[in-house]
Amino acid sequence: MRLSIHHRTAYRFSKPQDRLVQMLRMTPQNTHDQTVASWRIDIDCDAKLREGRDGWGNAVTMLYAEGPLTELEIAISGEVLTSHSDGVLHGVPEPLPPAVFLRATDVTMPDPAIATFAAATAGGYEMLRALHRINAALHERFAMDRSRPATGLTAGEAFTADSATPRDLAHMFVVAARSLNVPARYVSGYSLLAGEHRPTPHGWAEAYLEKLGWVGFDPCSGLSPQEDYVRVASALDAAGAAPVAGSRLGEGEERLDVDVTVAEA
Repeated sequence: MRLSIHHRTAYRFSKPQDRLVQMLRMTPQNTHDQTVASWRIDIDCDAKLREGRDGWGNAVTMLYAEGPLTELEIAISGEVLTSHSDGVLHGVPEPLPPAVFLRATDVTMPDPAIATFAAATAGGYEMLRALHRINAALHERFAMDRSRPATGLTAGEAFTADSATPRDLAHMFVVAARSLNVPARYVSGYSLLAGEHRPTPHGWAEAYLEKLGWVGFDPCSGLSPQEDYVRVASALDAAGAAPVAGSRLGEGEERLDVDVTVAEA
């Protein structure tokens, strides 16, 4: 499948900013199951860009912009060729051992309710099937919330609601898998499933199984990611895989506007 992606991030500042430093995790990597046909990052001001990798092995672009700045727009566009993989990752750089992804973060702390749910849903099934059952059960349990996720909401807090965003569903799956002693991580990227004009990129989860390696699970669909997904970044939680993270030097408030569209090319 050939997917066309457009991702616009616009900042507006109430007072001019002296300097901006941003880390962009917005560039997918070539793997066995996806090939980047074209990709570009456009900035609407005079800025320096430097490519590299973060500690998780994700491709990053550092953005440096000097002020005074009252606004900044980052426009991403590109096309990616994808293939069917049954959700199993192939050819992705892995600088860290899987056991690292048993670690909890502030938003993925162990939660008794999620652990009970995971154990009951997993039952006596072998682990791959157990994880698929948990993925499907999360999909059935929560109505989809397509709005921007609430900052700082934990997986345990999200589990008490009737609806959940893709980010929070992925966090819940991660906590559930880790409660079964399975390494798990958050993944950010793009998907046709998300529909047009989303306020954020898509998010799902991956879990590590000894005989298979890393396998993707998306509670939004209850299935594993397939050729209609483009994988960009992964980390312990959504903050570590955030498309944009950084700092600004200056007073005042900022307003963020994000628009993501994914279509079959």
